Amino acid sequence: MNDTKTDPAEPAAQPAPRLVIDLAAIQRNFAALQRLAPTARTGAVVKANAYGLGASRVIPALADAGCRTFYVAHTAEGREAREALDGREAEIFVFNGFWPSELASLREARLFPVINDLHQLHHLRDLAPDLPCAIHFDTGMNRLGLGPNATQSLLDNPDWLTGLDVRQIMSHLACSHEPAHPLNARQLERFAAVRAHFPDIPASFANSGGAMLDARYHFDVLRPGLALYGGHPAQDCDDPFVPAVRVEAPVLQVRTIRAGDCAGYGAIFTATREMRIATVATGYADGLLRACGDGGFGRIGGVKVPIIGRISMDLTTLDLSDVTAPVVPGDWVSFLGDDLEPMAAAAHTITYEFLVRLGLRFRRVYLPGTATAQ
Repeated sequence: MNDTKTDPAEPAAQPAPRLVIDLAAIQRNFAALQRLAPTARTGAVVKANAYGLGASRVIPALADAGCRTFYVAHTAEGREAREALDGREAEIFVFNGFWPSELASLREARLFPVINDLHQLHHLRDLAPDLPCAIHFDTGMNRLGLGPNATQSLLDNPDWLTGLDVRQIMSHLACSHEPAHPLNARQLERFAAVRAHFPDIPASFANSGGAMLDARYHFDVLRPGLALYGGHPAQDCDDPFVPAVRVEAPVLQVRTIRAGDCAGYGAIFTATREMRIATVATGYADGLLRACGDGGFGRIGGVKVPIIGRISMDLTTLDLSDVTAPVVPGDWVSFLGDDLEPMAAAAHTITYEFLVRLGLRFRRVYLPGTATAQ
């Protein structure tokens, strides 16, 4: 973190927050996933603008690291991913299925729909049998994918796939963040039974949490998202992933308040003693969730500075009691980084939601990755 003291009149001082994305850290996390599953290929889920971090920059960095398989939610995201690859060959799968109205867009951007029901499968057979695709089998999450009856119908009629270019079969773990959850094993058993019918088609099962499970879950292609961006995908489990994103917000004002003084909207915080506080230039419009006011914190020089009062649209107030060094306007306060998990917990949400809500208003600063593909 930059702890340089600045005067707000100096050119170096900045009155607006920034989002710092470490592309090299994302590449290191990609390499760590490859080491966790050396017999599988590691793909990357880059939906929702690469979890809010900027797909146009994250995708090339992952391609530089050797990634050749990407996953998005919507066709529009797939087009952006293809543009970001800038001519480099890669497979891009679209989770939300095959819709005839999008056939021209799929062809133009060379996107592969993930088939989620038999109607989509038959539409694909009728309209575009040459279009590469994946088939999603629901093994217990009950969200998308062929359910038990549809799965059995397909297994009983394997000729439905004749002439189709099926690049992957896949399923999705519902509880991989809880390694001991019994549904993990049940889903594995169901997916392995399906896979036995398609031994020559690459199989993808493990998300970020699944990569932390044993090798039986890895199959041919990992499909991580959160782990790439520095989140911790499984409970009570050491993992090798490093932080890839932090918020840095400048101090706008420092003041001393007395016992009995309030801070912020609603006067929900009242000082019990004289204390120094700082107001910094970030708030819920930037993606620092309002609920973080209950237990959230930033850091100055590594020292924890608790949030006091309500986070407002553009501003957040911090308790400087534990900071012994002078703090002046223009100093940077850091949020997230190694503290991503406790900040999400303070907001009573998950790291996924925290990341994707990081606002577009941030000035994004990208720390460069390594431009040598593996």
